[in-house]
Amino acid sequence: MDGAVRVIGAPMDYGTNRRGVDMGPSAIRYAGLADGLAEAGTTPTDDGDLVVARAEERDPDASPPSEGEAKFLAEIEDVCTRLEERVAETIAEGVTPLVLGGDHSIAIGTVGGAAREADLGVVWFDAHGDFNTPETSPSGNVHGMPLAAILGRGAFGGMEWARAPGVREESVAYVGLRSLDDRERVAIRDSEMTAYTMSDIDERGVNAVVEDALEVAAAGTDGVHVSLDLDWLDPKTAPGVGTPVRGGVSYREAHSALESVSERLGDSGLLRSMDVVEVNPILDEANETATLATELAASAFGRRII
Repeated sequence: MDGAVRVIGAPMDYGTNRRGVDMGPSAIRYAGLADGLAEAGTTPTDDGDLVVARAEERDPDASPPSEGEAKFLAEIEDVCTRLEERVAETIAEGVTPLVLGGDHSIAIGTVGGAAREADLGVVWFDAHGDFNTPETSPSGNVHGMPLAAILGRGAFGGMEWARAPGVREESVAYVGLRSLDDRERVAIRDSEMTAYTMSDIDERGVNAVVEDALEVAAAGTDGVHVSLDLDWLDPKTAPGVGTPVRGGVSYREAHSALESVSERLGDSGLLRSMDVVEVNPILDEANETATLATELAASAFGRRII
């Protein structure tokens, strides 16, 4: 994939209850991201990190009661609003943004910027649905809510900073779901999104599933956002994540999937933006998960193992 890629760090961990993902952007860079992107044929530049205050300096329960159970919501709004601007500016310059998280709530900002003045499809590689709302979340952790926020579900319908009007439910596809809360499961079933579980991957193979997901996201849109949560992989392959779930994809399946992203979206110019989230170096083993995140991002932008 030819073209310019801008790396933007969003070292935010307000959305989770385990510290460490704020160090994810640094760990991914240290693992050789710039070299991997260059080997993929892109021209990478690094825009540095957004300034994010430490969670210890903030009150997780400071949000107004009307917003329900959503910890650090004011802080997440601040970070995501600034990230949205940076992503939108990057795309306006003809550059593809690659955002490094941080927890998955940063996707509210990434998608908001990518969907500005555009119809955007979304492919969500994740073990979890991220479709809770402040009303339904059992934990109040916003990293379990970003897709609901982007689509204006529940209390998020009244939060202009969170909603992305350019994203329609029918243009969103999950890949690899395997851990859902009860009310979240019902909400996904009742939505117009397309959900492929790990059972679908087991039955059909990862390439067939990813190709179908990309088709859903690309149909009738101006481009596609790819959101990669490293807990999508099996924890034996990616140990450095905060919410591991057994039964994820293998190393080779993950690479094959991201290579399919490049083949389907890269040559056509439909890859509008990407984020890579939930790498937790504190829980990692010899930076293994950050290295994998680097490799998969490079695969999405055109690098091949074979």
